[in-house]
Amino acid sequence: MELSDTLTIIGGIGGMQGFIELVKWWRGRKVQDRQDMAVVVAAETENYRRQIDWYEKRLAERDMKVDSLYTELRSEQTARQETIHKLHEAELKLTEAEIRKCIKRGCGDRIPPSDY
Repeated sequence: MELSDTLTIIGGIGGMQGFIELVKWWRGRKVQDRQDMAVVVAAETENYRRQIDWYEKRLAERDMKVDSLYTELRSEQTARQETIHKLHEAELKLTEAEIRKCIKRGCGDRIPPSDY
C-alpha cells in the first residue's frame, strides 16, 4: 500500500463520518431549534412570573400603606367631629344662659319671665 492509498482510506473514514454527522445535524436541526426555543420561552416565562410576584408584593405593600393612611384619616376626622360637637354643646349652653339671663333682679317681676 502506498501513501496515497492510506490517505484515501483515512479520508474516506473521516469523510464518511463527516457525512453521517451532516445527515444527523440536518435531521435534528428542527428538533434542536424547538428545544432552544423552549428554553428561551421558559426563561421568559420565569422572568414574567418574577416580575408579577414583585408587582403583587409591591401592590400589597401599597395597599397596607393606603389602609393605614385611611385609618389615620378616619381617626383624625372622628377627633375633629368630637371637638366640633363639644364646641356646639358649649355654644348651645351659652345661648341658653343668655336667654335665661335676668335683666332685673327679683323673683316676682323678673324680666324675662321664667318658669324656674
